[in-house]
Amino acid sequence: MAGNSGRRGAVRKPGSKKGAVVGSGGRRRRGLEGKGPTPKAEDRPYHKAHKARQAARRDPGAAGRASQRTGRQRNAGHGGHEVVAGRNAVLEALRAGVPVSALLVSGGLDDDRIREAVTLATSRGIPVLETPRAEMDRLTDGAVHQGAAARVPPYDYADVADLLELAGKSFTRSPDPALVVALDGITDPRNLGAIIRSVAAFGGHGVLIPSRRSAGVTAATWKTSAGAVARVPVALATNLARALSQFRQAGFFVVGLDMNGDVDLPGLALATEPLVIVAGSEGKGLSRLVRESCDQIAGIPMPGRMESLNASVACGVTLYEVSRLRAAARG
Repeated sequence: MAGNSGRRGAVRKPGSKKGAVVGSGGRRRRGLEGKGPTPKAEDRPYHKAHKARQAARRDPGAAGRASQRTGRQRNAGHGGHEVVAGRNAVLEALRAGVPVSALLVSGGLDDDRIREAVTLATSRGIPVLETPRAEMDRLTDGAVHQGAAARVPPYDYADVADLLELAGKSFTRSPDPALVVALDGITDPRNLGAIIRSVAAFGGHGVLIPSRRSAGVTAATWKTSAGAVARVPVALATNLARALSQFRQAGFFVVGLDMNGDVDLPGLALATEPLVIVAGSEGKGLSRLVRESCDQIAGIPMPGRMESLNASVACGVTLYEVSRLRAAARG
């Protein structure tokens, strides 16, 4: 045959023709029908959710513990280890028993804080790595590290119930009522660090932050707090307004801070009661639902009424005044 007729499959079969093809007459319709809803992930044997459910049945507490750890460690930037930079911050972290994975120091430094940090790290079996200054600058992202840094795991947040329990226990052991600071929309981790430092300085029992749209405990927070994060628990609240209601039900009074407050901070009548102080962001202030959760809104009188205070400064001033009024009440 001529042309392509010598190739297998190139010869048209007798009786074949181009044109419309006869349909199946519905014989294959069943093949087009759906197979029903997709099974849940827990019901698919090879899905990790199915394996997790099986593990939970063997150990009912395992899933809850894993979920709690995930919830406490969630926040922007908390996927891996953090680097705490600065001599005070590093030393405070080691003194408080923070689970440091490595201590980094630049050679040739003669400083009592670094010597103590090295001694503490060595006694706990923590690797001490002599790190060139250029490498230290890179690891700390250009922060002022003063020749000392430490690698720490993601911060282990408390939750609202933990903070309520801790504040209650502290109240029974202390002459002063419980004191907690809640933050509404503070997105700068340095502001968070400064507030935690003030809470530690004036005897506060903890800090409460939302789990979303809020700064978390990062290396910058450790640095700004000068290590106070190791002594002051920070709790995450899925819903801040709801968490404040829990504190009110536990006998706390909630006082929000706003430059146009209902009462002035000096002589605050609620200062001697179990107290939650709520600070909002400098730009937006307190959100509507959080404001409605407050028993009072307190303002800080200032001669320059056109000025507003940074959230960390406002918290520091308020904590000082509460501390002063409580000391006066003790006589």
